Amino acid sequence: MEELAVGTRVSHPAYGQGLVSKSHLTVYEIYFEHGGKVELTKYNPDLKILEKPDDEPRTGLSLAEIEEAITFVMDKYQGITHIAKIADKWKGGMLLMKPANPELQSKEVSMESFFHKIVMLRDRLRVLEQNINSHPKLDDEDRIHLQQYITRAYGSLTTFNVLFADKEDYFKGQKK
Repeated sequence: MEELAVGTRVSHPAYGQGLVSKSHLTVYEIYFEHGGKVELTKYNPDLKILEKPDDEPRTGLSLAEIEEAITFVMDKYQGITHIAKIADKWKGGMLLMKPANPELQSKEVSMESFFHKIVMLRDRLRVLEQNINSHPKLDDEDRIHLQQYITRAYGSLTTFNVLFADKEDYFKGQKK
């Protein structure tokens, strides 16, 4: 794939349409309409060019464009602003799901797509937790009861901690 310039509009099957915002040595930083900021390897075969930037590079975003982008992200993630990063060893990798029956078709998913889904699941659990804790009709006993299910869900997801670059982003279940 050719080197993409900042400002190139691209599409990806998992994240939708996006805009290349930075070009690093081996990865592009892309802002996707439906996936937020994502770093993808420059050799990602799923990345398709939609539109190259004009010859005259744009120097920046207008205040209105920045406000629109911030509003979109805050609405989408309901105020969750921390972006978890995938560990370097998984960047550009693929997850292969192979059924036991050899007559059935395998499924490949990019590690970036899989990681994105895990992070979105975690963020939705956090929003659910916030909604439970601030719900006006639940008493403390009900909150504690529902919170136990969320804690157990986090515990079930600790297997995926190997995907995160930072330990602060790890899932944590019940401590025994």
